[in-house]
Amino acid sequence: MHIRIGYKMTIECETATPLVLALSPRPEEEYRLVGSSRILTEPEVPLELYSDDFGNQRVRLVAGRGPLTLWSQCTALDSGLPDLTDAGAQQHPIEELPTEALVYLSSSRYCESDLLTDEAWRLFGHTAPGWSRVQAICDFVHDHITFGYQHARPSKTACDGLREGRGVCRDFAHLVIAFCRALNIPARYVSGYLGDIGVPPAGPGDFSAWCEVFIGGRWHTFDARHNTPRIGRVLMVRGRDAADVPMITSFGNTKLTDFTVWTDELTEDDADSPRDALRPSWLETASAGADRDFASRSTFS
Repeated sequence: MHIRIGYKMTIECETATPLVLALSPRPEEEYRLVGSSRILTEPEVPLELYSDDFGNQRVRLVAGRGPLTLWSQCTALDSGLPDLTDAGAQQHPIEELPTEALVYLSSSRYCESDLLTDEAWRLFGHTAPGWSRVQAICDFVHDHITFGYQHARPSKTACDGLREGRGVCRDFAHLVIAFCRALNIPARYVSGYLGDIGVPPAGPGDFSAWCEVFIGGRWHTFDARHNTPRIGRVLMVRGRDAADVPMITSFGNTKLTDFTVWTDELTEDDADSPRDALRPSWLETASAGADRDFASRSTFS
């Protein structure tokens, strides 16, 4: 299967403003990409590439006063199979966990697992440790939180999501992660492309957030928002929570004025024929994130 992935976004800056971007697929995804995934800008500005502490590809730049458009597009190869499941995956005792998983057991900015320990054991302490327990957490979060872009705000934490029962994909992920950590299960936040492939269209495209949980000797994908195995994920970033991996960090007063993301399955004719890489997707309807404001040292995730 071939999947066209890409985005186009425009930000307005009141003055020259440093930006840090996390808008590229992770290095381990490069083998499945056809064409360049590099970030393009209009007007053209110098870009500095680097890797952060979590292995994500980052870009630094200074945006000039006025509008700056960022875009990228390439094709991802995919097996066409849904997320792997392993109902027999067991939870590891803490002493048997790999050292690199330990950082994903602690509370973090948006995942206050220390504050949710009692509630986590009350809700899920009766479940069998391992896959069944994580799936029970996802079932609860899927049923408890109502999805809606109007419910998004950058300060919302896992505790807020639990209390309010409303949010966007990152709020589903944060609550699952916080509950897992409260039950001594390593869990981390991830974000990337996930289109409506094999499912009915759900509206304008956007980036998606989900989580990865370490059980059965490996990291497994869990997505409480959809709560069913999905096809065609392309991973962009990993971290403890959204604070580690904002798509854009702005060190100045900026505003997002246009935001479009596409993750489209290509037909055999599409995959074989040469096309203008950006033409069809630039004409799509922008997603609900386009009117969010940026404050000084703000992040958009």
